[in-house]
Amino acid sequence: MKDGLVRIGLTTYCREAAWGDWRKPAALVPMTYLHGVVSAGGTPLLLPPIGTDELVLDGLDGLIVIGGADMEAESYGHVAHPLTQTERGRDAHEIALVRGALARGLPLLAICRGMQVLNVASGGTLVQHLPEVLGHESYRPEPGVFGRVEFTTEPDSTAAQVLGSSGWAPCYHHQAVDHVGDGLRVTARSEDGVVQALEPDVANAGWALGVQFHPEENPDDTRLFDALVEAARTYQTRREEATL
Repeated sequence: MKDGLVRIGLTTYCREAAWGDWRKPAALVPMTYLHGVVSAGGTPLLLPPIGTDELVLDGLDGLIVIGGADMEAESYGHVAHPLTQTERGRDAHEIALVRGALARGLPLLAICRGMQVLNVASGGTLVQHLPEVLGHESYRPEPGVFGRVEFTTEPDSTAAQVLGSSGWAPCYHHQAVDHVGDGLRVTARSEDGVVQALEPDVANAGWALGVQFHPEENPDDTRLFDALVEAARTYQTRREEATL
């Protein structure tokens, strides 16, 4: 692939959407994610939750698992909370892609729901409704309104390397990591103890980072997208050298 392109796959929603005279099911990605990839020098490729085959990862240099609806509680062995709202078809698709990316060392950025997928794909579980645990709604203050989360990162982590010792970001979720999956470690938390970043706890695992917040909603801070695309470019170069 010596064409200069850094190919970044992005998972998608599969929802009813409207365009022109039509209203039909569609695969879609909010443009903020795509702008983040392009501004960092990557080329976005969409991976809808249909026709799943992890071999598609062999044609990519990096992967972003985007936000979205709640995961199905059955995927981590729990009974669904009444307020859990799922999107059929995404869980198996995204779990397969995440596991495939980790196995290949393919650079991975998992955002909000994406971090939860990363955790469940590694055998972890989720808190299904944070307000019942925390007593506040600050992570999803109103429908369609992003909250703001402040977090502190762990030293000697990818999160700290990219984001520094502390920071803030837009957020919008009501679920979070509970039991941490095998081979993962927590590398950022907010003051209330909610996990804000996860990454592999293995030195040779490749570049992978999950964040509970929404970096794509803060265009003034492109560090996570920049870091992903830089890691993807390195991955591409090493893969090409290995085939020579």
